[in-house]
Amino acid sequence: MTDDLTRDDLTLAEMRAALASEVAANAAFDGWSDAARDLAADALGLDRDVAALAMDGGAPAMIDAWFAHVDAAMLAQFPPERIATLRIRERIAALVETRLDLLSPDREALRRALSILAMPQHLGLAARLGWRTADTIWRAAGDTATDYNHYTKRAILGGVYAATIAVFLNDDSEGVADTRAFLARRIESIMRFEKAKAQFLSRSNYRPSLTRFVSRLRYPAV
Repeated sequence: MTDDLTRDDLTLAEMRAALASEVAANAAFDGWSDAARDLAADALGLDRDVAALAMDGGAPAMIDAWFAHVDAAMLAQFPPERIATLRIRERIAALVETRLDLLSPDREALRRALSILAMPQHLGLAARLGWRTADTIWRAAGDTATDYNHYTKRAILGGVYAATIAVFLNDDSEGVADTRAFLARRIESIMRFEKAKAQFLSRSNYRPSLTRFVSRLRYPAV
């Protein structure tokens, strides 16, 4: 792997992706710092200055790269043929649980990352990263909504995921069983909400519409 990483044609984006998990492993002890980045570069046989360029932006950039790396690793475990065998709620649960499994070895790094993202100057980034993960999960689950459902689904899942992470960080149960149970209950709530919303919208399509009635008075069918 090191030989591949030192090729002259390696792009900064490829270097950033390669560094992401190594930086996270060091962040548990050194924080999301230049030291964590430099140690990651050394471990991969990369020039420290070039690694600094790839991770330009300090801690927020390193956290962004790590979350993107985790999202990509999550997707890699769910090829279309595997997703196709699961129901929607099973897809969501499996994707989130896989992401938790990927984060588990670096739980302290995650705790430190969330502390940084909670700072006022980083709240915008925190919102974007949360939305990106929720969007990635819904798309992988097969969601193709383009109307307001696109936004409500992601907003609701983002809230559920954030709450699940809060439980996960303090979960000492075997195999984070408490977190998985919490997640299952929240996903069940999402599915009930989506079902109720669909039923309501279906019924509303047949309700009298004052706007349509007035329009027909003004523009009767020929």
